[in-house]
Amino acid sequence: MKGLMMDFQLTLPTILKRAETYFPHQEIVTRMPDRSFHTYTFADFGKRARQLAVALKGLGLAPGDRVATLCWNHYQHLEAYLGIPCAGYVLHTLNLRLHPNDLGYIATHAGDKVVIVDRSLLPLWEQFKDRTEIEHVFVVEDSYEELLAGANADDYEDPRLDEDTAAAMCYTSGTTGMPKGVLYSHRSTVLHTLGEALASPLGLHVTEKETFLPVVPMFHANAWGYPYTCLMVGAKLVFPGPFLDPETLLDDFEQQGVTITAGVPTIWMGILGMLDKEPARWDLSSLHSMLVGGSAAPRAMIAGFRQRHGKTVVHGWGMTETSPLATASDYVGEFRTADEETQLDVVAMQGLPLPLVELRAIDDDGNEIAWDGEAMGELQVRGPWVAAGYYDTPEQADRWTDDGWFKTGDIASFHPKGYVMIKDRSKDVIKSGGEWISSVDLENALMAHPCIAEAAVIAIPHEKWDERPLAVCVCREGESASPDELREFLAPNFAKFWLPDAYVFVDEIPKTAVGKFRKTALREQFPTAPVTS
Repeated sequence: MKGLMMDFQLTLPTILKRAETYFPHQEIVTRMPDRSFHTYTFADFGKRARQLAVALKGLGLAPGDRVATLCWNHYQHLEAYLGIPCAGYVLHTLNLRLHPNDLGYIATHAGDKVVIVDRSLLPLWEQFKDRTEIEHVFVVEDSYEELLAGANADDYEDPRLDEDTAAAMCYTSGTTGMPKGVLYSHRSTVLHTLGEALASPLGLHVTEKETFLPVVPMFHANAWGYPYTCLMVGAKLVFPGPFLDPETLLDDFEQQGVTITAGVPTIWMGILGMLDKEPARWDLSSLHSMLVGGSAAPRAMIAGFRQRHGKTVVHGWGMTETSPLATASDYVGEFRTADEETQLDVVAMQGLPLPLVELRAIDDDGNEIAWDGEAMGELQVRGPWVAAGYYDTPEQADRWTDDGWFKTGDIASFHPKGYVMIKDRSKDVIKSGGEWISSVDLENALMAHPCIAEAAVIAIPHEKWDERPLAVCVCREGESASPDELREFLAPNFAKFWLPDAYVFVDEIPKTAVGKFRKTALREQFPTAPVTS
């Protein structure tokens, strides 16, 4: 039957209009480079976002042109999040932690025409600008303000975009091969925003009553979509600017009454260490939820926040290709009344899919694995905000099945209740004697040892077993541990063949641009290892 429903297009101008119309007095706070706080309202933000849209149109850009950002988390970056796509252009967030060679490649491959850059990041921009075709450069602290001053917000007109028009693009961090671009449509972004807003049963309680501080960078998979969600529901936003050290973040949480925050495990491990040292220094009574993703969070870290500081950690999983959030973990059903240890086991999993997202895992024989907590296979995902392909990279088309499943490259198991448990990346899983060993499970167990701050487990070649695990550990300040101690600590919880053959101790584990362990560097550093006994 035709004409049953209005053909309403899901586009970002609806979120912009809602934010400034229904929550005009809500605040957006930014920690500035001089460490002061800048505060303005959703109404102020909406006016400036529309000014940006009008100003960009005045540059003579064509619909769909890419406008890049090279910025930390701040209110001007948020203006770009809405102003660029609401003008019919494509927001392209550049990851400022990447090598200049990668940034030059990404900006050229994306076809960026404009860049908005923080003054503090101009030295980085200078290192790759000559490799791009960018025509206009606006510095946040000066020429960006001049750009807005020359535009009238009242001249903004909704371009009435098709919902399948590209709104934003992000590139994978390129740990294997060249970085790959992912386009997010207006429709997928709006649906992802709704998915987060509807995910309260999974621990994502983002409402108008909350104060949200995204530690996750706005250049990393669009801060996991939370800026859009906060604008849609009217939650107060606090941006940390360039200051991501534990002490400043804890000051932000206290001074701004932050109730929810989100970031990668390395950030939270640093914060937990500081809180353990000075538990009475900060009043964090407002803070109730800490969202963690980007890589698997150690169960010991989750337990530390809950048991020693009364804070809830909500685990999630996603990828650049999933726009990005796909799962979250909280106590559902019978787990609400389970004992504490069981509940900790649950939140250490990556959780259940958000509404409209589907998950499955496929074994080496092409069959779906059983939900028994034991079988492992490659995780696949599909849904309305999962990408259908990489931008201008046809050679990667085999990452998608004919019926729309994206092959994530993550190795996973499923709890009998449907909770997904990420065991490893396919390139990091250890195959020993024909059996899979999860480096993630071993890492999380090692980081539960009181003397271990960080641990990464990699495969080393073995003449008989093909591969064996090697544990690379960083001890906590003033602490030490021996291989025998660590082996005894792991032994009660793992099969004997899972236990690492060797343990080495380093001052620091190399990390990727988004805070994950860079295991390629570790494999180069430790092609073999001495056998310990």
